[in-house]
Amino acid sequence: MSAPQHPNRRQLLQAGAAWSYLAPAWARAAAGAPRVALVVGNGAYPDAPLDNPANDARAMAKRLGGLGFEVLALRDARREQMLEAVQRLGSALARAPEGVGLLYYAGHGLQLDARNFMVPVDARLGSAADIARQTVDVGEVIAAFRKAATRVNIVVLDACRDNPFGGITSGRGLAPLDAPAGTFLAYATAPGNVASDGEAGSSHGLYTQHLLTELARPQARIEDVFKRVRFAVRRASKGAQIPWESTSLEDDFVFQQAQVVAAAPPPPQVLRQRFDAQAEAWDRIKDSRNPEDFFAFLQAHPTGPVAEAAHARLNQLARPALQVQEPGGTLQSFVVGRFLEGDRFEMLNRTRGLPGGGAPVRVVYQVRRVTPQRIEIDVDNSGMPAGQRRQLQVMDGAGGIVAMGEAMRFDPPQRLLPGGLLQVGERWESVARITQPSGALSGHLTRRGRITGREALQLPAGRFDTYRCESVETYLMPGVPEIPSTVVHWMSPGLALPVRTETRVRVPGLPTEIVNESELVALVRGR
Repeated sequence: MSAPQHPNRRQLLQAGAAWSYLAPAWARAAAGAPRVALVVGNGAYPDAPLDNPANDARAMAKRLGGLGFEVLALRDARREQMLEAVQRLGSALARAPEGVGLLYYAGHGLQLDARNFMVPVDARLGSAADIARQTVDVGEVIAAFRKAATRVNIVVLDACRDNPFGGITSGRGLAPLDAPAGTFLAYATAPGNVASDGEAGSSHGLYTQHLLTELARPQARIEDVFKRVRFAVRRASKGAQIPWESTSLEDDFVFQQAQVVAAAPPPPQVLRQRFDAQAEAWDRIKDSRNPEDFFAFLQAHPTGPVAEAAHARLNQLARPALQVQEPGGTLQSFVVGRFLEGDRFEMLNRTRGLPGGGAPVRVVYQVRRVTPQRIEIDVDNSGMPAGQRRQLQVMDGAGGIVAMGEAMRFDPPQRLLPGGLLQVGERWESVARITQPSGALSGHLTRRGRITGREALQLPAGRFDTYRCESVETYLMPGVPEIPSTVVHWMSPGLALPVRTETRVRVPGLPTEIVNESELVALVRGR
């Protein structure tokens, strides 16, 4: 690839005008801890210009200013201007602790050695060695947040609208990053993919167009905002572009008041109440084969106890046209694996804390049938009495449990994981009605969880790079005490069952906690 040519004098003057836009871009913040946003839109690249970043930055600066942020805005900025703006951002946030820092960037972006870089308009990149010297590392902004002791950091990257620098980077698109403490990372598209610079006739990039809409909603919670954007962009791009987020936030952030709200985990009965509020809408569409029904449901209910079931159903009906890459990373994919006919998972279960102890038990899962709508698995549990040892587990095409033997059926299907990509920080909650084969309602199973990190495991079946998925599940059944279980699933991308599971429960009347551990000891893929 030939190196970009030097910008002409008019382009340099346009870039120099960025600071003239800076002064009036500061908006008066509400009382309290500082909330400061750095908004950058770069489009006037000499060899690879983009139509919409300057418009995106102007509109985003106005919207964030109206939401109580002080806004430092740059358009078509040179590297020197961007670095100075990062310093000003840190200084503004350092005026008081516990503030909120936000970076919004629209323009060209690239990755090198698991780091992401924003490209100034004066960058002339001919080799990988030029990147560190001529671009701005997103990590420098995050470091400024950390130094200022902010309480909440938000980084929005509407970059990779195309990639004129593919020959010098370590991968296509941006690199996947797990959010540092107190940080919400939002990408316009999944790592390793390219975002749209906008539809014909639009003055905004596809991602920013929908983000501006969602930020205008009253009482917009950060999680709801970005999930709604994700579904809207996925719908508009027909699955070619799916935004991606990673979060380590422990609190909720509400954009309308620009305030942080302590988030408490909902108890099981509250989850049940949320489910009841969405159940009627779910029952109307659950058997639909029209993806639009599920897009509409998720726009109305982006989070909640039915959202993951709706998301999974949407994936069945409108499979994303998306490939996720992690060059140089330890995980091959963010995508939850799929079953193959003939898959055989052999697990070894050990239980501690029961009176009299217990011998290890082998459980074999043999996948006997896979269709787009239904998965049938023979479960052979050597620890059960002879007449109950084998049962059929039925799942929907997206891996939600529909039935376990003859005893339990679940509606919506019981989901162990979020319905989308595996992303560190992703939270989910679910409620499933439990019915008997006769159709009589037996109760509800509630679950709330979060993907808390990545771990490498060495198991008898081999070495696996995994996502650690933690949840709390509770059965709500008449006459049965509410006894929550803490469950950890270790999911390896490419496999549809956990490679390791740990369940902990404290039963009244027993002196110690009961701990069940299950690990993969043998694996055969397909026939």
